[in-house]
Amino acid sequence: MTTLIEQRAGRKEWLGLAVLMLPVLLVSIDNTVLSFALPYIALDLQPSAAMQLWIIDIYPLVLAGLLVTMGSFGDRIGRRKLLLIGSTGFALVSVLAAFSVSAEMLLLSRLLLGVFGAMIMPCTLSLLRGMFHDRAQRRLAIAIWATGFSAGTAIGPIVGGVLLEHFHWGSVFLIAVPFLLPLLIFAPLLVTESRDPNPGPIDVPAILLSMAALAPVVFAIKHTATDGLDLISVGSLLVGLLSGWLFVRRLLKQENPILDMRLFAVPAFTGSVLVNLVSVVALVGLLFFLSQHLQLILGLTPLQAGLMLLPGTVMMIVAGLLIVRVVRRVKVHIAMAFGLGLAFLAYLSLAITGGSAPLWMLVAAFTLLAAGIAIAETLSNDVIIASVPPAKAGAASAVSETAYEVGAVLGTSVLGGVLTASYRSGMVVPDGVTAEQADAARETLAGAVNVSNELEAGGMASQAQTLLDSAFHAFDAGSTVTSAVGAVLMVGAIFLALRMVSKTPA
Repeated sequence: MTTLIEQRAGRKEWLGLAVLMLPVLLVSIDNTVLSFALPYIALDLQPSAAMQLWIIDIYPLVLAGLLVTMGSFGDRIGRRKLLLIGSTGFALVSVLAAFSVSAEMLLLSRLLLGVFGAMIMPCTLSLLRGMFHDRAQRRLAIAIWATGFSAGTAIGPIVGGVLLEHFHWGSVFLIAVPFLLPLLIFAPLLVTESRDPNPGPIDVPAILLSMAALAPVVFAIKHTATDGLDLISVGSLLVGLLSGWLFVRRLLKQENPILDMRLFAVPAFTGSVLVNLVSVVALVGLLFFLSQHLQLILGLTPLQAGLMLLPGTVMMIVAGLLIVRVVRRVKVHIAMAFGLGLAFLAYLSLAITGGSAPLWMLVAAFTLLAAGIAIAETLSNDVIIASVPPAKAGAASAVSETAYEVGAVLGTSVLGGVLTASYRSGMVVPDGVTAEQADAARETLAGAVNVSNELEAGGMASQAQTLLDSAFHAFDAGSTVTSAVGAVLMVGAIFLALRMVSKTPA
């Protein structure tokens, strides 16, 4: 009886969970907060379309590539220690990003944020599992963790909207300071240190191969979206696929690899990882074009645009917590497919209405998608942990977080790339516009708005309005195509849930 009582978490552990939620919220907020700041960054720093995508994607790309590596370091030096090191670095680099004076400086800052973010994320779930030994308590703690992860993604635009309403765009990066200061103070007091007693070796070749597998593939997607399919795209894709093959082959030969690839032999595990990834693609991809549509086309302020997403954010939190009770009576794969079905309906409605969708429909679509993604994310994380042996839970956690970050990359790379390509092909520049202005207008919607303002200031009001109308039409047409692609992705995710997650062990 004494042992059972000791295994149940008390006030200290639940307060420790609250502390661990701070970096979870921050890192997930950082994945989407930039979406609402992007129009301001585009007008201020004037990055190209490709540079805009890289500024957004370099952070989750680097983070995803280093998650497994940093998880291994945490196993060796202590997860709480690595969490504190990563949090300190993240806060300092966030200040650097806030005061960037060029697109290149901001890109470098985002890269470093990805490095330090990779130190933070593997530690949170690993520390949480060590703090909650009772199965029921641990399940609730993981549900809260997963809900915070998803909710943070949706909260990002709202936080960004509030800040951008009153401050410079750099303020969206400074939110790291109030999030991480309490962590640095209270984590040593409330979070128990833990290490892996038998960590795998630090495998430098495997680390390099993991990065070489991910970066070229994402680059190929980006390059194809902006410049079309060419030898560069094909070559980058082949390099990524070859590196990935070598990475898997190397790990399969090791007794204690940094990532046990045999986990993917479990259908429920692999299916849940893929559902996790596609869900984040859907959420981040929708936010990528919805934030621009609300601000640049409908003319809402950042705060107004953020508030339009508030119902979806609330629904995401509620759905993520309620689904834990629902799955006591409904099979996990059925509940997961239902959530993905809601996301499918959201994308389908936008694909049908396109640019003619009224504001209320945009809000309703995001709310529907947010609820569906919250359900899918919460359940997929739970299945990922439950479908592997306890000894492999740490590796499973790293895979789950990696899928999330890769999904964030692909959300802007794939769906954002489709939108960019469609926008550029449909953009018609009127006569009287300089070649430089025409190139800027074709690059991004923000660039077109900027050029339109220049033309109007120069006494060319007619050309300015014509340019703006063409840009809005091209962007809305691109949003329709992107929504159709999103709907197809959701159909694929539903198939994965019904075929693979249905094999979840009892």
